[in-house]
Formats: sequence, structure tokens, C-alpha cells
Amino acid sequence: QVQLVESGGGLVQAGGSLRLSCAASGGTFSNYQMGWFRQAPGKEREFVAGISRSGGNTYYVDSVEGRFTISRDNAKNTVYLQMNSLKPEDTAVYYCAATNSEVPPTTPRKYDYWGQGTQVTVSS
Repeated sequence: QVQLVESGGGLVQAGGSLRLSCAASGGTFSNYQMGWFRQAPGKEREFVAGISRSGGNTYYVDSVEGRFTISRDNAKNTVYLQMNSLKPEDTAVYYCAATNSEVPPTTPRKYDYWGQGTQVTVSS
């Protein structure tokens, strides 16, 4: 079974940056397409970004396009989310997830494995 562990969350002021990491173990990392999701209090879990198996294709929700960058290093079994120009509305628990679908899905139910999440808090 694939295990995913997120790290890098914390408290940052608006306009600042954070880099989240998700380390995978227990499977062949390069076989999985990866996604980042977030969930704020009282809201549904939201797709943030996705990346294909080789890293050649990336996908973003409109609200983070141009500010966030998803990447992966298959040699390190790690996927990253670089978050720049952070806004208070980015505050949420961020989760990484893995799927063997052909295209990174945007719906949480299509992902097979999930990390425990890391808190990101952006102050105004």
C-alpha cells in the first residue's frame, strides 16, 4: 500500500511563500499521477493541482493559476507544491493524493491514496 506524508506547512503572512512536500513510499511512485487538494473549515475538499506520471503535464484550479507550481522528482519519490503570493483565502489543510488514472482527476473520490495533510495558514 502506498503511503504519503506531507510536510512544509506553517504560518505565513499574505504575499509570502511556502513549499509543500509529499514523500511517497510502498509503491512505484512513477506509476502514479499525483494531486494536491485542500480543505478549509466548512468547505468541501478542493482540487488544487495535478501532475502526470512523468511531470510533463500539470493542471491547476483557476484560483491558484500563476501563483502555485506543482512538480515532482521521481528519483526522490516526492511531489512538491510551491506556493507564492499567498492569500488568506489559501488557508486550509493541504493533502497530497495518488492515482493510477490516465489523466490526473480533479475529484477526490478518484484518488486511491491520501496523506494526512499539512496545515497552511496565511495571515493578513
